[in-house]
Amino acid sequence: MKAMILAAGKGTRVRPITYTIPKPMIPILQKPVMEFLLELLRQHGFDEIMVNVSHLANEIEGYFRDGQRFGVQIAYSFEGRIEPDGTLVGAALGSAGGMKRIQDFSPFFDDTFVVLCGDALIDLDLSAAVRWHREKGAIATIIMKSVPREEVSSYGVVVTDEDGRIKTFQEKPSVEEALSTDINTGIYIFEPEILDYIPSGQQYDIGGELFPKLVEMGAPFYGISMDFEWVDIGKVPDYWRAIRSVLLGEVKNVDVPGHQA
Repeated sequence: MKAMILAAGKGTRVRPITYTIPKPMIPILQKPVMEFLLELLRQHGFDEIMVNVSHLANEIEGYFRDGQRFGVQIAYSFEGRIEPDGTLVGAALGSAGGMKRIQDFSPFFDDTFVVLCGDALIDLDLSAAVRWHREKGAIATIIMKSVPREEVSSYGVVVTDEDGRIKTFQEKPSVEEALSTDINTGIYIFEPEILDYIPSGQQYDIGGELFPKLVEMGAPFYGISMDFEWVDIGKVPDYWRAIRSVLLGEVKNVDVPGHQA
């Protein structure tokens, strides 16, 4: 099975760390966060991985290379330009724009595929999520997570009907205005036909542009709320929280090295 890891962002909210380290390379117990994602993907049968890169692309490609030592096959899609002296200058196309660029130059997206942000620790049952997506006949599915109502103002909220079909979105609503406590985790399942909804050669965002279009057009677009650990390294304090969660054993697919006395 195939998956895409979004790794082209500059990580401005995690500066100064990301001045020299791209977000997917931020270390958790001496391993890049993206390495944990590869381990999870491999466990669920995803062995063909596409990674879009831009900011500090060489750092990511130099570490993971073709993926062989991680038990997967990795290919890369660079977003930007190459100067005459060989210098790479990043110019990210947005999450959806990056997907479209890959489709324009390769046949990679030829079956159901998963898209993950390269800067989060998760212990999701991806196999169960894909089964649910296919049973619904969805073109796109958002993996959601329920949070306490008092926390909704920190997230993008997803509103679905009783069957799981997505009705609307709320971006960081107040506690009083929130129509749901299910949030967008940045984990998606798509069919190849989703790429027909994305314009070529321009910046285009999954959450801000593609998803509202799917709702407007009445596409078979669903959301499933699942119980799993999700630690998003969106800001510097989140990084310390991620390390704490791992040390406490809260992320099931992450092994802590050493022995407990």
